Amino acid sequence: MKGIILAGGTGSRLWPITHATSKQLLPVWDKPMVFYPLSTLMLAGIRDILIITAKGQVDAFVGLLGDGKQFGINLSYVEQDAPNGIAEALLIGREFLNGGPCALILGDNLFHGDNLGDRLRGAAKRHTGATVFVHAVRDPERYGVMAFDPDGLPLDIIEKPSNPPSNLAVTGLYFFDATAPDRVADLQPSIRGELEITDLNRSYLEDRKLTVEMLGRGCAWLDTGTPASLLQAAQFVYSVEERQGLKIGSPEETAWRLGWIDRDALTRSAGFSAASDYGRYLNDMANSSEFLTVSALSGVPTLEMSVPSDPTGMVFNAQSQEITRRTGHD
Repeated sequence: MKGIILAGGTGSRLWPITHATSKQLLPVWDKPMVFYPLSTLMLAGIRDILIITAKGQVDAFVGLLGDGKQFGINLSYVEQDAPNGIAEALLIGREFLNGGPCALILGDNLFHGDNLGDRLRGAAKRHTGATVFVHAVRDPERYGVMAFDPDGLPLDIIEKPSNPPSNLAVTGLYFFDATAPDRVADLQPSIRGELEITDLNRSYLEDRKLTVEMLGRGCAWLDTGTPASLLQAAQFVYSVEERQGLKIGSPEETAWRLGWIDRDALTRSAGFSAASDYGRYLNDMANSSEFLTVSALSGVPTLEMSVPSDPTGMVFNAQSQEITRRTGHD
C-alpha cells in the first residue's frame, strides 16, 4: 500500500501567517506540521509516500524532507494547480498509485493514541473497500458527520450539516482500495466546485464496502487549520511530551522503532539538529540501550504512547453489516 499526504491549499484561514509559506511547514510545538501526518502513515507500515503541495511549494518540502531515505522511506512530490477538493488528490496521485490501494491523509491532521499503530496497520491490510475513522467533536457542523440508523448502523455521511445527526466527525485519514481514482473520476463537483471526499466515502457506503472505525477517548485527533486549533495542537503536543519525555510525530523515531533505519542513520539525523532539544532527544535514543531493548522485545515496534482510554471502541463493516465492539484499550 502507498500513501498520499495532501499538503496543498492556500491556508487562507491562517493568513497572514501562510502568505509566504505552506501551512504544513508551520511549527506544531517542536516539529513542522507535516511531520505528524508523515509519521502516521509510517505507523501504518507505509513506505512509499506522495506529498501533494500547493503551487510553488515543492522545493520547500524537498528542502525539509528530501527523498525520505533518512526515514527509511521513499518520498515523491507533485504540485496541485488549485485546491479543487480533497478527493482530487486521488486523481493527482493516480500515476503514483499505479492501480494499487492507498492511504490518504490531510497534511494538517494530527493523530495520537494508545494502540493507534495497530489500528492503522489493520486498516492497511484491507485491500477491498474503504476505511474511515470517526471521532467525537464539540462542533460537528464544521466536518463531514456520520449519520446512523436506529440500530446504530452508519446510514449516511453529511458534509458540514447545519443540524448534525451525531457528534462523530469523519477524520482526515482514509484508506482506499484500487477503485478509488475511478470513483473520483465519476464524481460531479459539488456546489462549491470541489470533488468532495464525502461523496467518495458515500459511494463506498452505498456499495456496502465502507468500514467505519471509531477512535475513542484514548485517541486524540486534531485539525490544525486555524490559529486557535494550531495553538491547541501545540499545547497538546507540549503537554504530552513534557509529561512523558517522549516525542509525538517524530519520523526519525518512528523509523528507528520500526527497524527501517539503523543506529548510524539515527545518529546522523540527530547531528543535523544537535543544538536543539529534538536533536538531543534523537541522540539520546540512538545511544540508549533501553530504547534498543524496547525495540527488540516488541516484535513489531510501535510509537504509541499510553494515555487513559475508553474501554470500548466500535468498528462497523458496511459489507458484512456487523458492528464489533472492542474491549481493552482502543
